[in-house]
Amino acid sequence: MMHRRHILSASLALPAIASAQGQWPDRPVRIIVPWPPGGSTDVLARLLAEQMQARLGQNFLIENRPGAGGNIGTDALTKATPDGYSMAPVTVGGWTINQYLFARMPYDPDRDLQPISMHWTLPNVFIASTTHCPATTAAEFIAWGRARRQGVSYGSPGVGTTAHLSGSFFCGKTGLDGQHVPFRGAAQIIPAMLAGDLTFVIDNLASYVPLIQEGRARAFAVTSAERWPGLPNVPTMAEAGIADFVVESWCAFAFPVGVPAAIIERASATMQAIAADPAVQERFMRAGARCVGSAPEGVHARVRRERPQWQEMVRLSGARME
Repeated sequence: MMHRRHILSASLALPAIASAQGQWPDRPVRIIVPWPPGGSTDVLARLLAEQMQARLGQNFLIENRPGAGGNIGTDALTKATPDGYSMAPVTVGGWTINQYLFARMPYDPDRDLQPISMHWTLPNVFIASTTHCPATTAAEFIAWGRARRQGVSYGSPGVGTTAHLSGSFFCGKTGLDGQHVPFRGAAQIIPAMLAGDLTFVIDNLASYVPLIQEGRARAFAVTSAERWPGLPNVPTMAEAGIADFVVESWCAFAFPVGVPAAIIERASATMQAIAADPAVQERFMRAGARCVGSAPEGVHARVRRERPQWQEMVRLSGARME
């Protein structure tokens, strides 16, 4: 009798659960951004949040939780209640790089993250201050950098980020004596570069588009396989004479594992519809990124495909975090 009552109780609860899932979201949704305000991930997450609000009729509220190469914010997501009201834009580092970089990870991306959809892709841009660097091409920069007795320095949003690994890889390929200087984000890197405290940066394009447009910084090359549509006059690394240097930063939204399938499906479908909107594509492109959408499995496929490349770049950099 007791067993039958439990079955009856569970069966009566199922329609209510299904109904609640079908109404998602019926209250504000928290977006945990694992990076500081003002950087590319923060800026692009806010653009997506604006579109989600417009399409789903609820507020999508940004909460910045930076630190440890994105691990702090991503770990906060994995510990959130899996009810669909906490999500995060997890960058390539959180999905692939950090597991090769950190001696101890607070979460397992395969076990603890539920992909929703791809969010954006963008190249890194090789850039320097026009005031403090006389070079106008990548070749001139390399010659200038080699002649500097004190060598060169490059900034990044932290050890093991794509900017750090790109800078290290670049110095190794070109024979430059390079010193890595980690910061908390682009908001700190940019003033240091403009003041001449950093020689160059190879960081996410989205953070540096205004500097390039204003003429305060010069873009020598982008790390994509083809020229970036928003910067048609800037060559690729290959065109600039630096072969075998194709690096793309990207981000995918995630829930904590355990979110009901109906909510995952609605969130993913909404993000894919946003990515297909030409007006949204134009806004992202102006910000220095390409808005992309995918089914959850598309995120898994990209993670599996890219892990060997990032594992090798971490090895070559010698980077290690405790």
